Amino acid sequence: MQNLIASSVKYENGSLSVLDQYLLPHQQVWHQCHDVETMKELIISLKVRGAPLIGLSASLLVAYLAEQGVVKGELEKAINELEATRPTAVNLMHCMAALRKALTQSDYVAGIVTTAERLFIEDIALCERMASRGAELINSGDNILTHCNTGALATAGIGTALGVIYKAQQKYGNVHVWVDETRPLLQGGRLTAFELERWKIPYTLICDNMAASLMAAGKVDKIVVGADRIAANGDFANKVGTYNLAVLAYFHNIPFYVVAPITTLDTNTACGNDIEIEQRNPQEVRGVSGSFGEALWAPTNANVYNPAFDITPAKLVTGWVLDTGVYNQSQIENGDLVKLK
Repeated sequence: MQNLIASSVKYENGSLSVLDQYLLPHQQVWHQCHDVETMKELIISLKVRGAPLIGLSASLLVAYLAEQGVVKGELEKAINELEATRPTAVNLMHCMAALRKALTQSDYVAGIVTTAERLFIEDIALCERMASRGAELINSGDNILTHCNTGALATAGIGTALGVIYKAQQKYGNVHVWVDETRPLLQGGRLTAFELERWKIPYTLICDNMAASLMAAGKVDKIVVGADRIAANGDFANKVGTYNLAVLAYFHNIPFYVVAPITTLDTNTACGNDIEIEQRNPQEVRGVSGSFGEALWAPTNANVYNPAFDITPAKLVTGWVLDTGVYNQSQIENGDLVKLK
């Protein structure tokens, strides 16, 4: 397999490594990953995260295993186990489906390697197209609010929603970003802030529950977020807290955009109610752990509700920015995926 290098995953000289996103921004630790159990742990623990990146990392591992001579039955088992690690993100399922198809070829090793390479290279191009289309919706001087992390750390390219912001800053040079901390794991505070600093894009970090007051004060011009799965009717799953922003944006008449590759559109899922929502470890809410140690602020046995995602209804969305175009609700529902004028 050829060398494939991105911000948080790299296949180089026959070795697969991933950046530990749980330790960012203060430690940059790369983990070598050459077996299924290691990759499963990295994904479940969110050391590897971001819907596109999860699918790509899993694909590169399967390709590595194929090149190492792992037999067909074991490769199929690996695909099934990796697919089960994160049930909400459809990108992972898309990648695993592509690998299953490659596994049916007579030369399945070459098929799997070629597929993994193609998925990686395609993601870079998808990100560029999404970013360019989305940047057309941004105006000079805009204050943009975003949630969670949707940048280069979450993809092979420059990102989805954060890629739009990157392109807009390149175009105008004067955008400003409000960054939700994104509880409970602070993926905005740790990861999005890290990327914006690296890109030298002005930003201000806020707690999630400060967004409403900013909107009421007229300090938010647009909201851009990513998606882990978009249902056929346009409802979408994203990091929990996204629905809050959509409701607030609707009330305050602020444009609210979803940015994702067309592979995130799941036409087999009719509406948001049909999207499986992953429930995560209660300990993530009771306290926090990281490079600084561990802090527990709730009672040890506190009952916890910890969904990883929530569902935002399509009626709250201004537009869906896909790599193929920008769409309104009726175009998404009707499958009329031509660029919105």
